[in-house]
Amino acid sequence: MTWEQILTLWSDSIALSVLIWLVILITLLYLARSPAHEALLGLGRGIQRSLRLASRSVMKAEQQAQARNREVLLNMAEEQQQRILEREFHRVNAVVRRDLSGYPALQRQIGNQVAKIDEDYRESTEVPPAPPAWLDAVEAVAKIPSNGDPTVARILEDIHGTLNKASRDAIEEYRAASQKRHLYLKRMMPHWRQISNQLEDVGKTITGLEERAEVIDTQMERFEEMRAKTDRVVNTLSASATKQFFVDGLVMFIAILGGAVNFWLIQRPMSEMVGASTGISLLGLDMNISHIAAIVIVALEVAMGIFLMESLRITRLFPVIGSLDDRMRRRMIWVTFTILFILASIESGLAYMRDLLALQDEALTQEIIQSMRDGPEIVAGEIAGAPPSFRWIPSVAQMILGFILPFALAFVAIPLESFVHSARNVFGRLYAAGLRALAAVLRFIGQFLMGLMRVLVQLYDVIVILPLSIERLVARRGGGGTSAAPAATLATERASPLLSSDKNNKEGKK
Repeated sequence: MTWEQILTLWSDSIALSVLIWLVILITLLYLARSPAHEALLGLGRGIQRSLRLASRSVMKAEQQAQARNREVLLNMAEEQQQRILEREFHRVNAVVRRDLSGYPALQRQIGNQVAKIDEDYRESTEVPPAPPAWLDAVEAVAKIPSNGDPTVARILEDIHGTLNKASRDAIEEYRAASQKRHLYLKRMMPHWRQISNQLEDVGKTITGLEERAEVIDTQMERFEEMRAKTDRVVNTLSASATKQFFVDGLVMFIAILGGAVNFWLIQRPMSEMVGASTGISLLGLDMNISHIAAIVIVALEVAMGIFLMESLRITRLFPVIGSLDDRMRRRMIWVTFTILFILASIESGLAYMRDLLALQDEALTQEIIQSMRDGPEIVAGEIAGAPPSFRWIPSVAQMILGFILPFALAFVAIPLESFVHSARNVFGRLYAAGLRALAAVLRFIGQFLMGLMRVLVQLYDVIVILPLSIERLVARRGGGGTSAAPAATLATERASPLLSSDKNNKEGKK
């Protein structure tokens, strides 16, 4: 039976047949109104509950991720803080060993210096000899008038001369004693300066220890805050980790550029050594063996740099290396440094070889152009734009660059360690934020579908509005004045099962 036959089943007139079909369809829809409403609302509730349950599961996973991120962040911060405190304590220990270990000897030395100064001081404080006591009597006799007697005058002159001579002798003795005291004081000066320098050194050491103690106190307070695991500390650490992530990312990007320059320096000569025509397929990519060899050399330089930093205990990417005994660790330092030095020397030679190959290519290009031109002969260096006398400058620059880059790449271990730690926190928070957004989307979809089902219920009632209106009219007339309210309530409940279901749900909750 075709669609046209079905459509004209009741009459040859299409309009009449369609009208009959509409009446039948609306009647069927009216009869199936309550089950259809329940089916639509049940489907909406089922989807909403499923999505809500899924949202709760996602939120639980998000809370676990947040807790895990918090725990990891605090553990990493505590570990880093312990390293800072250990470093500060090592510095204090070094200062105490270097400066304060000789404090007993310094104390004895200062005591000896003080004893010498005290001895010199005692010697310098000796009173100069006093003039003889008879000088006063002689001076009184010398002042007696001679009364014109020449004998008495001569005696008095002799007494006066004797008195002057005694005075000069006393002054000379006083000067000699003062000079002797000055010599004692002069001899005390080196001791004073030595003691002053020693006390100044001790003061600097004590001041340095006080500054270290203040730094240790600050770090200890921060460590205690981390141990308390407060939200303020977690927020501060998260912000710091985010900032460190971008800074480390910038440094890593610069290191990648350095690795690319390193690869560019050795790729051309490596193609001459291992052959440029040979290629292999690696991870779905066709690569020349010379490129792979150059990448391996650069990777070895980075690996040796990481091992060197680990052996020096600057980084802790490999705890096994850091836990080695000092003797084995020192051997590893020399081994990795020697390998890195050899690789740097090889790369410097390859860089020089690259410049020679570039010169050969340039000469070949000139010969080809000369053979194709009828003009004057091209001088060397015309194409490159540099005079031949300055050709050694790029050669030396490439050799120096090839020797320095491996050692520069060795320091990439420091930002790499920090980048790994900060990236773990940043990606963990992004993962938690993604879960939180997914939970919100699931709840939104569930709520939207539930609202859509309610709209479909209302549209269903719009389709059967004619029989539904007749039913309400009959219910009002059959119910009378006293039963108008229950009839209206019944009509309302029958008209909207959604309201009755919501009411039942509320009563059930009560």
